[in-house]
Amino acid sequence: MIFVGVDWAEAHHDICVLGEAGDVLARQRIPDSLGGVRALHELLGGHAEEPAHVIVGIEKDRGLLVTAMLGAGYRVYAVNPMSAARYRERYVTSGSKSDPGDARVLADLVRTDRHQHREAAGDSPGAEALKVLARAHQSAIWARHREVNVLRNALKDYYPGALNAFGTDLDDRDALAILEIAPTPVLGRQLSRAKILAALKRAGRERNLERRASEIQSALREDQLAERSQVELAYGATTSAHVAMIRAYNTQIASLQEALAKDFEQHPDTAVIRSLPGMGTILGARVLGEFGDDPNRYCDAQSRRNYAGTSPITRASGKSRVVLARHMRNRRLADALDQWAFCSLTRSAGARAYYDALRGRGKTHRQAIRQLANRWVGILHACLDQRVSYDETIAWKHRVDLAA
Repeated sequence: MIFVGVDWAEAHHDICVLGEAGDVLARQRIPDSLGGVRALHELLGGHAEEPAHVIVGIEKDRGLLVTAMLGAGYRVYAVNPMSAARYRERYVTSGSKSDPGDARVLADLVRTDRHQHREAAGDSPGAEALKVLARAHQSAIWARHREVNVLRNALKDYYPGALNAFGTDLDDRDALAILEIAPTPVLGRQLSRAKILAALKRAGRERNLERRASEIQSALREDQLAERSQVELAYGATTSAHVAMIRAYNTQIASLQEALAKDFEQHPDTAVIRSLPGMGTILGARVLGEFGDDPNRYCDAQSRRNYAGTSPITRASGKSRVVLARHMRNRRLADALDQWAFCSLTRSAGARAYYDALRGRGKTHRQAIRQLANRWVGILHACLDQRVSYDETIAWKHRVDLAA
């Protein structure tokens, strides 16, 4: 058995191969190309009889290099960069760092402590595809939110009438349609009701057209402080650009959402996940993509909670004992779990009672939602592990028994 550390970079990767006793068998730098992967296989083939005898440590759980190593049959462990940094301190206390040195640290890490880390193999192509689509969809939403915030700040500075007309819904079809034809206060005041109606119709509005057009016209014609004309025109140009970008984000988000929903409905775990209260198509796809579908990845519910970052951290020393929330965690998964916990409050009597009990004990809303999410992760693990749909009476039975 050999142990391989791969310190990856955009242009090249440093490789270190260790034997079972920790002796260095080989070192090599390979390019990030097909030729580099071929050189890696040739290097490892000279020291291992079977692909399963190759144990790899790398600070990455996806990408072409990882896919190539998994496809070759190597056992690949995805090591958190922070964990790798702590292991480096075991070897070098001066703080020095090098790519070949990091490869050696990763190789020794999987030689001695791989049982403490997650093996990358196991997820199906369907789960990997869901992760890619879900992350792209979420990134597009976050990017659109940033654009909307920039647009809102600009309108505050020169066009408060538009904010009065549309409020915070600047990514809505009505707001985009009007700002496209009237990006400045002067153009806004000149809009007739007929032009506003036409713009709203083009945007797709079918109901309450007359009332909405009157509201918009009144808001745009209200008296307001005016910016200097040249500055106002400059603001108008930037607003037009932001409107175009938000429109593009809306189109791509809808396209990604359609593809995500299609792939999610085809996954075998969908029925179980959708049976959970508050778990819709998008949240379900995000949760499944981030957790993966390898049935052997999480040995129990606690390990899944630890990966999710919902389980608390206990720091005990002597008479001191402090319980803290985990802040270093998968941000995308944490965001999905928080939304799921919040949505479940109106769809599960057990979840609502659990949340209310936590609030009654003095927990803040944020703390109660995090603890509820931790509870839901355990329920999700049980449902997936036993291949059964969610049952409200079984999931919260122990809470009812305690209350009785």
